[in-house]
Amino acid sequence: MIKKTIEEITKMIEIKNDVASFHQVEVSGVCIDTRKVEAGNLFIPLEGEHVDGHQFVEDAFKRGASAALWHKSVPNPPLHLPVLIVDHPLAALQRLAKAYRQELTAKVIGITGSNGKTTTKDMAAAILSETFVVQKTEGNYNNHIGLPLTILSLDKEVEVAVLELGMSAKGEIALLTDIARPDIAIITNIGEAHLLDLGSRSAIAAAKMEITEGLNKDGILLYPGDEPLLIDMIKEVQERKQSFGKTIKNDVYPINVEQQMDGHIFSINIAQDEVYAVPVLGFHNVLNALPAILAAKSLGMEHKAIKKGLQGLTLTKMRMEWVKGKKGIHILDDSYNASPTAMRAVLQLFENIGENKKRVVVLGDMLELGEEEISFHQQIGRELHPDHLQYVFTYGQLSQYIAEEARKNFPDDRVFAFLDKKLLMKTLEEKLAGDELVLVKASRGMKLEEVVSFLASS
Repeated sequence: MIKKTIEEITKMIEIKNDVASFHQVEVSGVCIDTRKVEAGNLFIPLEGEHVDGHQFVEDAFKRGASAALWHKSVPNPPLHLPVLIVDHPLAALQRLAKAYRQELTAKVIGITGSNGKTTTKDMAAAILSETFVVQKTEGNYNNHIGLPLTILSLDKEVEVAVLELGMSAKGEIALLTDIARPDIAIITNIGEAHLLDLGSRSAIAAAKMEITEGLNKDGILLYPGDEPLLIDMIKEVQERKQSFGKTIKNDVYPINVEQQMDGHIFSINIAQDEVYAVPVLGFHNVLNALPAILAAKSLGMEHKAIKKGLQGLTLTKMRMEWVKGKKGIHILDDSYNASPTAMRAVLQLFENIGENKKRVVVLGDMLELGEEEISFHQQIGRELHPDHLQYVFTYGQLSQYIAEEARKNFPDDRVFAFLDKKLLMKTLEEKLAGDELVLVKASRGMKLEEVVSFLASS
């Protein structure tokens, strides 16, 4: 993590007050939450909708912070303490992270995309850890606050940092890539997430391409070559670039893909004799593995180490995770997020596994889809097949449209729509006889992990 004296920090960000008497005070790490303050931290008081972090500054010092930032417009700074007055604490946090990034010798991999960012991040980190000292984005620390905090948490000994770059609006990836300065930039795909804010998939593609603005001049862009929206945009990229995807028009594509109960084995066209195993379900996860493999190869890793790292992958929770339930139920927990592309991919997978098992889906709302949100849900409902699924359960206002369309193909007693989560869980408990496979999929805001927990303990 960052370890600096206040004197050194004043050379990295602009300070408005005289802190000469505190120049030798040492800072170790940064924190935005007084409940998580550790000895030596620089406390960053951020202003939220309901709480202003400035009111906790003195408490942060009592808990062990060695210094704090302070917004120049907030009155009565405690100047008897090592308080650094700045134009804006958030902007100062971002500038500090950018300056610290420039000091690091670590290679940085920046990952963005509508779906698959976290999975690709986990894959890349698992592979690279076989050869390098690696640190990755934890949790959802991938935005204008989380990314700077992640960078400032990097140790000097880290050789590769795998950073997730999230967004909800135009310009956000540009800000993050300017701070992270990736050596390897990955765009996983262009989906429908953030249609509500950006209006079209074309606008989403342009927003994801912002990652190239911070790409180091000797860097490389790894991008999905099957995405037509990127064709013209990619032509403008001067840095090295390499495409991946499912078709032979890509530089790298999978061959000899074989689905197993707990994952896939496959080869790639540029190393046909090598067999990779990815211990997570879904062909889309084979595609997610491709840029992770390419990133490792670009950093000089051997196939043997790449295969070992990928096979030892552990994904972030609630992403294509099998959970054992009572009564012999097996739950495929993919409740962390959802978009039409991701929903369709996991449903296609789920409908074709467990040949002799009864399959049940629990689907929640896909959020932030804009004007076409109803039609997206209707389309999912139309694609559900009664020969592959025993029951369809939905939860949420929008998911009622999934159920409405599904009822056109399913008997009425096999499709259930709920607005009450407790009633949903009660009905599930009544209908599940045991030994079924149950898929749980929705946007994070629907909190369907509560259903997973219920089924695992019921």
